[in-house]
Amino acid sequence: MPVGLSLHIGLNAVDPARYEGWEGTLIACENDAHDMARLAREAGFATTVLLTPDGTAAHVTAALGEAAARLGPGDILLLTYSGHGGQVPDGTGADQGPDDEPDALDETLVLYDRQFLDDEVRHAFRAFDDDVRIVALFDCCHSGSSIEIPAGTDGGAGRYLPEERQRQLYERDRELLAELRRSLAEEASADGADADALLVSACQDDQVAADGEVNGAFTGALLRVWDGGAFQGGYRDFHRAIQRRLPSDQKPNLHLTGSPDPDFLNQRPFTI
Repeated sequence: MPVGLSLHIGLNAVDPARYEGWEGTLIACENDAHDMARLAREAGFATTVLLTPDGTAAHVTAALGEAAARLGPGDILLLTYSGHGGQVPDGTGADQGPDDEPDALDETLVLYDRQFLDDEVRHAFRAFDDDVRIVALFDCCHSGSSIEIPAGTDGGAGRYLPEERQRQLYERDRELLAELRRSLAEEASADGADADALLVSACQDDQVAADGEVNGAFTGALLRVWDGGAFQGGYRDFHRAIQRRLPSDQKPNLHLTGSPDPDFLNQRPFTI
């Protein structure tokens, strides 16, 4: 029997000591993590939940590494993240890794202690066996290809790291990011191609993802579409149905890395 493991990360705040005094207060991200963990358990996944102070880069990296060690061909990983999203200038030149972003920006997950580059997400996914199915659901701004813009949608606050703060943190951490990218680029050249992964994100790279009173706009739409398991159809149908429930200024993205098996894409979501 295939095995399903899931990791659910929800941050209603960040450590202001690591973000130059910015607390990044949100309302619904921990709810999102709990609700997605409940959905996953009902589908048969063994779940891990990391909430606000536990949502650190070290904890996320360790949890993904443990999952990679446990899962084999035919198994499935479900990763969900709700919190702030950010962007930093993409590393360019041989000394900072490949210039692999069309918009010249790396998307980030704004974890409790630091920003987690999309390059780090891809690196973590490469540790999984080739035939492990990987599904990522990211409810944050700038998330279109991360496997924000100020103001929210439908009155909700945007889940974004403010641009002025992004610039300040980038200048502070420029050397750290350069060294991290160099290390990731060296390991990527040894590892080979990207893992076969499927990301459904809350919005495009240049769009807002709205917070809410109970759930983020994207997670709330996802849960309504799922309807306690009544949804029938594949991941593309799932993405389109979620998209129909969101306004035009928040368009969820379906992003693929590697070459996921068409049979996987056609599976009912959360099938183990």
